Amino acid sequence: MRIFRHFDEVPAALKGGIVAIGNFDGVHRGHQALIAAARAEAGGSPLLVLAFEPHPQEFFRPRPDSIRLTPLRSKARLLADLKVDALFALTFDRAMAMMSAEDFVRHVLVGALDAKKVVVGPDFEFGKGRAGNLATLRQMGAELGFSVICFDMVTEGAAEKISSTRIRAALKDARPEEAARLLGHWWAVEARVEHGDGRGRQLGFPTANMHLGHCLAPAFGIYAVRVVIMEGDSPGARHDGVASFGIRPMYESKVPLMEAHLFDFDGDLYGKHLTVELISYLRPEAKFPDVAALVAQIGEDAKQARAVLAKRPERP
Repeated sequence: MRIFRHFDEVPAALKGGIVAIGNFDGVHRGHQALIAAARAEAGGSPLLVLAFEPHPQEFFRPRPDSIRLTPLRSKARLLADLKVDALFALTFDRAMAMMSAEDFVRHVLVGALDAKKVVVGPDFEFGKGRAGNLATLRQMGAELGFSVICFDMVTEGAAEKISSTRIRAALKDARPEEAARLLGHWWAVEARVEHGDGRGRQLGFPTANMHLGHCLAPAFGIYAVRVVIMEGDSPGARHDGVASFGIRPMYESKVPLMEAHLFDFDGDLYGKHLTVELISYLRPEAKFPDVAALVAQIGEDAKQARAVLAKRPERP
């Protein structure tokens, strides 16, 4: 899958196809169904996904903590698995925010991509002030020669829409299994391993230390995890493990830290990118009376994580 950060000079081989538009944060089951519908419509034409980076909500309402379920690197890999031909991750800046709905259709969808079909959800809004909607898109499609397909929302449970908002809430409430059910895959943190203070190794449980960066922070606590060692942009070896995310009450970290201990692993991970899949929440963070009590609890956490992971499939 090819990735573009602009809509200038689109290769001829990618023009005249079907374009699925959305934020696709999380690439959840609803997104997957929309892309599958777009693929069915594409036939032999290119299948393109058009999204925005950063998330428009983060542009309009900046905040110290991130709402992003999937940074661009992770999103691209999930979309590639869905056999998308190209991802247009257009920069969402002031110029994009000020572009009118009509200009977006004329310059991006028609002028740059020469879209023949466009697939969106029923609540799709676009353009300056969110002035454009599904009716606008259909009207302009009839005028400019492309068709519009409205994909109904995917629901789960009591007919409630599967949404990135629900998934964020599940992760914030320490319910990673629910998030995974809505996503169709385990939610994961991807980050580079940094040098830490070495306490984990001193305690007999060496950890890979990672700062989440610009990504959603899940509930603080201890998790059963699966850790994938990335080889460039491709997944490498996978290991079961146990991880702590939070401020480490015993040592009071200034910023939240992910510390993952890989079972039955002996190697150097410094500088490597890891993908840490949160499989199950084991317990909240806690402050212990002494180091011996902490070590004993880590041992129990590892034992519980092994038992949980033995019963969990690689995909939810």
